[in-house]
Amino acid sequence: MSAEREEQVIIDTHYTTIHTLGKQNGPSPLRYMQRDGRFPVIFQKAPGEWSPFLMDIFTTLVEIRWRVMLLIFSLSYILSWLTFGLCYWLIAYVHGDVGSADNKPCVENVRGFTGAFLFSMETQATIGYGFRGMTENCIVAIMVVTVHDVFSCLLDTIIIGIVIAKMASARKRAQTVVFSNCAVVNQRDGVLCLSWRLGDLRGNHILDGVARAVLVRCVKRPQGSIALSYEDLDIQNRDIVLATPATIIHKLEPGSPLYCLSPEDLLEDDFELVVSFTYTGDSTGMLHQTRTSYTPSDIRWGQRFRDMLKVGKKRYKVDYALFNETTWVPVPLLNAEEFDRRRRPAERSQSHNSRFPSIKRNGHICQVNLDAIGEVMQQTCL
Repeated sequence: MSAEREEQVIIDTHYTTIHTLGKQNGPSPLRYMQRDGRFPVIFQKAPGEWSPFLMDIFTTLVEIRWRVMLLIFSLSYILSWLTFGLCYWLIAYVHGDVGSADNKPCVENVRGFTGAFLFSMETQATIGYGFRGMTENCIVAIMVVTVHDVFSCLLDTIIIGIVIAKMASARKRAQTVVFSNCAVVNQRDGVLCLSWRLGDLRGNHILDGVARAVLVRCVKRPQGSIALSYEDLDIQNRDIVLATPATIIHKLEPGSPLYCLSPEDLLEDDFELVVSFTYTGDSTGMLHQTRTSYTPSDIRWGQRFRDMLKVGKKRYKVDYALFNETTWVPVPLLNAEEFDRRRRPAERSQSHNSRFPSIKRNGHICQVNLDAIGEVMQQTCL
């Protein structure tokens, strides 16, 4: 073996998997989708950069990080306490409750800003210590308390709703529905197939879902611009019942974008297979989607997934330790088009031999046409 060879395939017989190695001439190519389902896309100088986030503030708060959300919620409470505390202090100042202890106050025991802030916090949090309270001396103060109560109910509703929506986010449920780390190419019923695995790690299994696969290619145009092309892949048994791990199969047959894909193309071709599984959670009734992508380096030619489902006495047993394990199987190192072209003459030869069976007569082997024998027998009978 030459040391200058750039590409080499090493078969690890211990794990029975194939690892494709090559020299890294530069950084790895940019993926259309990350393995965790995120898209590395950044919008620059978009019109109305902040308006979409402000118009849909509920979705914005649900999608931000927990620490940012907790910071915003804490500041919203503190700022509301300070705002209404300032209002109560201004009312007390105008009414003369700050400088005179003998005056009938608008709010009992509110003689300064500290007391007004504490009364604002107690009112919004409905603590009710009994030391500070509203009187009937100021109609303005009563109106401010009424507005304060309505605002506090609205703020609590928004915060509780966002927290519940964030905790029940579809992304969290999607993390328990996983795809295999690789895809494999093997032979099924005489046809080359590309397949990958899908499994649910939770006990409350998904009973219905739809799988989809899209082939994404980055096309460079003569003008220098870049365009993305999308081609749907036909999946066998698209509707999946995910009670046990399922193997999603795409046949490499005429009409498939990967019909001409060969093992050598996996080392040079540049495409990305984006796969997704859309389903409804049985616990929340929410629509979820799990997605990932496979590049040519993630596709293993001539391998199959190891069996992980066993039948027990009372239940089925699934060994998720074998979820990503593959084993070597004999598969021709040809693309599906060439494989079908070479298979047709063999099928015609078998069909010819079955129609003209061989018999041995006088030490010689000859072929007999059964149709001709039947025709002669029919003429003899007539």
